[in-house]
Amino acid sequence: NGNLVNAEELKDSLDVKAHRHINTDSDSELLLNIFADNLQQTGKFRIYEEDIFTAIKGLYEQCIGGYACVAMIAGFGIIGFRDPHGIRPICYGIRRSHDGFDFMFASEGVVLDALGFTEIKDINPGEAVIVTRQAITKRKLVHWGEPTPCIFEYVYFARPDSVIDGISVYRSRLEMGEHLANQVVKECGKNLDIDVVIPVPDTSRVAALQVSHRLKIAYREGFIKNRYVGRTFIMPGQQMRRKSVRRKLNAMALEFADKNVLIVDDSIVRGTTSKEIVQMARDAGAKKVYFASCAPPVRYPNVYGIDMPSRRELVAFNRDNDSIAKEIGADMVIYQDLDDLIASCQKFNPNITKFDCSVFNGHYVTGGVTDEYLDRLEKTRSDLAKSSRENLHSPDTIGLHNFLQKSYFERNGWNGVNGVNGAN
Repeated sequence: NGNLVNAEELKDSLDVKAHRHINTDSDSELLLNIFADNLQQTGKFRIYEEDIFTAIKGLYEQCIGGYACVAMIAGFGIIGFRDPHGIRPICYGIRRSHDGFDFMFASEGVVLDALGFTEIKDINPGEAVIVTRQAITKRKLVHWGEPTPCIFEYVYFARPDSVIDGISVYRSRLEMGEHLANQVVKECGKNLDIDVVIPVPDTSRVAALQVSHRLKIAYREGFIKNRYVGRTFIMPGQQMRRKSVRRKLNAMALEFADKNVLIVDDSIVRGTTSKEIVQMARDAGAKKVYFASCAPPVRYPNVYGIDMPSRRELVAFNRDNDSIAKEIGADMVIYQDLDDLIASCQKFNPNITKFDCSVFNGHYVTGGVTDEYLDRLEKTRSDLAKSSRENLHSPDTIGLHNFLQKSYFERNGWNGVNGVNGAN
């Protein structure tokens, strides 16, 4: 789970120095080959825990980015490790069984809870855990990274009943709602003309409930969610996202008709979802639509494992709040303050002094994120690039490719079966 910033350099190094060919664009394949190459350098026929720790330490020194990894070494055991900054989450737990003990790794502790695992612990930044039939061994391998978990996990990705790095996601979202309510008062004034607070299900429910409580304004469920439609902000293509929002949410006119509504969402990324939601509220009869985000404006791409769009496709890129409100069709947009967001999480674990907030402030904690890298990233993440790849693999394009290839072979006397060239 994650992303390597220096993937291209690592790929070249493996090719030239280790003579390992990488077949895909997957960071997992890259990490696996780096790990395997580091193990191979021990020159041993049979490896032990010490060799694995050495290989992972070498991986830490080579790889730049955010990553949490789980792997199985056949006939030996399972391992879990986390990048030196602890950007992506990972934990492990223990469960007593008939044969002794079971061990399990997961991104979020709720998985382990549900399956009866106890003694759930986070893997610390720069730490590796090895589980064999004989023992569980863990070791902090590097000390130069500072714990900097991704704050977007608490805003959006994690389940509310998760606890990540000692911070309850549920309690942090309640706190976000408290701060967001203060921001609403600050920007709208004390004479609020809001009749009802409505969340965008599901991730903003907790914060919206606290906003309602703090402002003493009625909380209502105005959108009913279709649970069979996935996350829309990572879907390829504007048209697909727009249609998916309409399939995913249905507005109840009963809660919107002739009312001034405050819609609370976890964040605003492209703005496509927000725009459709605002329009749905207006279609359902809302007089005014205020839109509040539990997160600050997303102005920069994520490079540590969240597939966000390119900078120019972010609705907050080069826009102020009034322009964003106009773009999504709202009467006003209210954003959480970044310091308040950090305080909402830090309150429950003061030992974490920093978070990865790169999507909000453009500060990438690992370093190595250059303008050239961001330009490369944009070329692969933009809607235009994705649609080009989809068209390349569409049935019509594949059919045309096969026809041209067949014609080329026949024209050159190759029948596609005999001869070396025919194998292609």
